[in-house]
Amino acid sequence: MKAFVAGATGETGSRIVKELVARNIPVRALVRDIQKARAILPPEAELIAGDVLQPESLPTALGDSTVLLCATGAKPSFDPTGPYKVDFEGTKNLVDAAKAKGIEHFVLVSSLCTSQLFHPLNLFWLILVWKKQAEEYIQKSGLTYTIVRPGGLKNEDNSDAIVMQSADTLFEGSLPRQKVAQVSVEALFEPAARNKIVEIVARPDASTKSFGELFANVV
Repeated sequence: MKAFVAGATGETGSRIVKELVARNIPVRALVRDIQKARAILPPEAELIAGDVLQPESLPTALGDSTVLLCATGAKPSFDPTGPYKVDFEGTKNLVDAAKAKGIEHFVLVSSLCTSQLFHPLNLFWLILVWKKQAEEYIQKSGLTYTIVRPGGLKNEDNSDAIVMQSADTLFEGSLPRQKVAQVSVEALFEPAARNKIVEIVARPDASTKSFGELFANVV
């Protein structure tokens, strides 16, 4: 296995890279700024300059990767096209490149409530709408996929247990980004994670389950 990570310098993407490195999985990290990335990512990660909005750069960037994890996301800005470009167009470009390259498993970090049109987050240039469009593009692509929909993201880790449910059944809650990274990487190893949307939060009162159990319980 060789993993390609898009959005590698982001708060969640950087944790995914570190999680992969901790498991001795070779990583190609797609970054726009090599110097910035060196200060954020572990030295074991291979840094590849590129941009999801430049599809012509992606086949070379993917190299000999066999799996792909996408943790890109538009940052709040005054650009109304940001979510469309990053969350949909960029992901679409990655899916197309992954298909052409024969990528074995595509893991997308999305968001809770992507199916809720009237969610407050859609006031940010319809960000959930475009995330949902990206999810549907992956589902129709023929690629093996896992779509991870986390709740509100926290930078600090905690000992709360992960709660994982099927699509459109969790509508509130939060969890540490570190747990999102763990779920994203575990999805690569769990047969029960394939071709599923999983929604995740963490709760102190939830019972601790193995990742195999968590994925198996999602329909």
